[in-house]
Order: sequence, then C-alpha cells, then structure tokens
Amino acid sequence: TRQKEQGNLTTLVEFILLGFADVPGLQRFLFGVFLIIYMIILIGNSLIIIITKVDPSLQIPMYFFLGNFSSLEICYVSVTVPRLLADLCRQNRNISFLACATQMYFFLVLGATECFILTAMAYDRYVAICNPLLYPLIMNTRLCIQLAAGCWISGIPVHIGFTYLIFSLPFCGPNQLDHFFCDIPPVLKLACGNTFMIEMLIYVVAVLVITIPFMLILWSYVQIISTILKLPSATGRAKAFSTCSSHLMVMTLFFGSGIITYTRPKSSHSVGVDKFLSLFYTVVTPMFNPMIYCLRNKDVMVAMRKFLSKWIVL
Repeated sequence: TRQKEQGNLTTLVEFILLGFADVPGLQRFLFGVFLIIYMIILIGNSLIIIITKVDPSLQIPMYFFLGNFSSLEICYVSVTVPRLLADLCRQNRNISFLACATQMYFFLVLGATECFILTAMAYDRYVAICNPLLYPLIMNTRLCIQLAAGCWISGIPVHIGFTYLIFSLPFCGPNQLDHFFCDIPPVLKLACGNTFMIEMLIYVVAVLVITIPFMLILWSYVQIISTILKLPSATGRAKAFSTCSSHLMVMTLFFGSGIITYTRPKSSHSVGVDKFLSLFYTVVTPMFNPMIYCLRNKDVMVAMRKFLSKWIVL
C-alpha cells in the first residue's frame, strides 16, 4: 500500500475497494448478474432515447423528460458498474485518491440530477392530470428546457465543494474501503479526526437533494390520485392507479434507500446494510426504470414496436 509520510502522520494516497471480496465463491456469478443488469439498463435506456427523439407522437414534455432521464440513467450507472465488473475479475482493487474522489463527485452530481429530474417528471404529470386545459400553456418548450437544464446543472457547484471537503479530511489508515464504489459513508468511516461538521453537511445536503424532492413527488402523486378518484370511468381509474403505483414503488425504493443511507449518523452505519441499500439506488431501480416507464406505457410500446419493425424489415 502506497502511503505518504507527513511528519509523524501517515497519510493514505490510495484505497482498496473490497467490493464483494467477502463472498469469493460468488465472484463469477455476481459478474454475470451485474453484466446482464448493466446491458438491460444500457439497451433499455438507449431505445427510449432513440424513440423519444424520432417518433413524432412522442414530441411532448413527458417524453422530453423521459429522454433526459434515460440519458442520465446511462451516465449514472456507468460511474459505478464498469468499475465493479472489473473489480470482480481481478485481485488488484486499488483505487487512487483522485480516482475515488472523481467517482464520488460524478456519482453525487448524477444522483442529485436524478432526484431533480424525477421531481420535474412528477410535476409534469401533476399539471397534465390536474390542470389538463392549462397543460400546453404551463409546460411550454421554454419551461421544459429551463427545468431540464436546472436539473442537470444545479448539483454541480454543490458537489464540487462537498467532494473537496470530504477528501480534505486526513485519512491515516486502514485503507480498505469495504464497499464496491466510493460512496460517502464508507469513505467517511476511514477519515481520522472529528467529522461532525461534514456529517451535518451531509445531512443538510441529503435533505435538500433527496428528502425535499421526494416530498414534492409524493405531494404531486397525492394530487394526481385525488383527481383520478373523480374520474367517471372505472377502467380509466384502474389504468391510472396501475401506472401511478408502479412509479411510486420504484421512486420509494430509490429515494427510501438514499434517505436511509445519507441521513443516518456515522455510528449506526453497518457495512452489510450500506452495501445492500446502495445496490438499490445504484443498480436495482435503474434496471426497473426502463421497464416501468416503457412496458406500462401504451404510447411508448406502440412507438417501440413501430421503430423495431422498421429495423427488422431493413
């Protein structure tokens, strides 16, 4: 292990990502599972991006945000999964300080963007269902572009400072990061000295980036469901409920696991629980998202069949 001497203090210059080293017999199996999940995410989201761009019937705000969301999902998952797949195949799992900080920064920025885009998508559905007559006026092209740009950009400055603060802490050993990527709780566990201020900052950022967007999404869906209940058609109610419940289930998994991970005090973090929870917001929900937003959406399925039939004919 490379270390740097500074007076009497030994400062680490790299970590070892242990990943799933505690289950050596399952390395190949896990590699296969994560590779299949990664391929599902890449192919599913790529198809969504293409059809929302080329199909004329999908040129509305809902699918504009869905295209953004799919682009984001590919980037978000690609920050952690390729490294995880590589680590499952090799003995040397060292990661430099800079690589670890870079991975954490992109993971946090894209994670924050995901929270904001999901909120924008919920707001779009709220306006469409609760104010259908005003929908074209409110959700105009300019507002959609502004909302999307705000979602992508707003997390950048916060997390530059945030990542810098975390990696400014002294790390004096051990250097084994018992996780499959550089997430905040396992990195903070290896820091020396007082981390109280950083923990408070994590809590504040988690409330602003995860808890508040989740509350806004829940509020939107409460309004949507109360509007649906007033629909005269029982089949219309059942269909709308089915769509809303699947959206809410995936969002609860994503936001719930994130809230538990980032708002718990450092002392209550357990390695096994952290790894299990982070699988939900890094791999599981991104795998379900293309299925939830496509397979349960008639317009997207029609556009998908049309697109795929063209390619099969060619």
